[in-house]
Amino acid sequence: MKKLWPLVTIVFLCLLAGCAGNEVNLDDEFSMKLEVDELEGVNQNEKPFSVAEKDGEFWLANFIFTNCDTVCPPMTANMARVQREMKESGVEVPIVSFSIDPERDTPDALEEYGNLYKADYSKWDFVTGYDQETIERFANVSFMVPASKEEGTDQYMHSTSIFLVDKEGFVRESYSGLDVPLEDIMDDLKKVTD
Repeated sequence: MKKLWPLVTIVFLCLLAGCAGNEVNLDDEFSMKLEVDELEGVNQNEKPFSVAEKDGEFWLANFIFTNCDTVCPPMTANMARVQREMKESGVEVPIVSFSIDPERDTPDALEEYGNLYKADYSKWDFVTGYDQETIERFANVSFMVPASKEEGTDQYMHSTSIFLVDKEGFVRESYSGLDVPLEDIMDDLKKVTD
């Protein structure tokens, strides 16, 4: 039995190291999770939008659609809270809300939707202008989250998370968009903008 203790200790330490390796550490440049692919569209003002334009800066992202009758209104209200808190703290990063219903979500519809939440468009883009297959693939591959039309309805299944994307275009963290950990988000944004 005494000979087994060193082996048990080594296995335990390896397990601990493995668990620690799954955490995202914003101070560690090698703690990247997912690389965000290129996507182009237009924003609520019909201005061209490209993910490539975000290279070199941290930004927040989420997925919404204006006809959503469940999670999108509280998610967007919460993102607006994040934007107000950033402004009050003097720590602002761009926000991008990708529509997963590009056929219905025209730039005008997105602008009307953003106005409901008093979005500051100087730092918040509501993006559309791609096809359904493109946005579903973008969500599935770049963020590893679902995005698809619900059969027989005008509703879509999608993530309720807010994502923090880094300067190199990697997803570094995700937060609940429904029960927003505002303090955690602000702490992380302060770390990456100092």
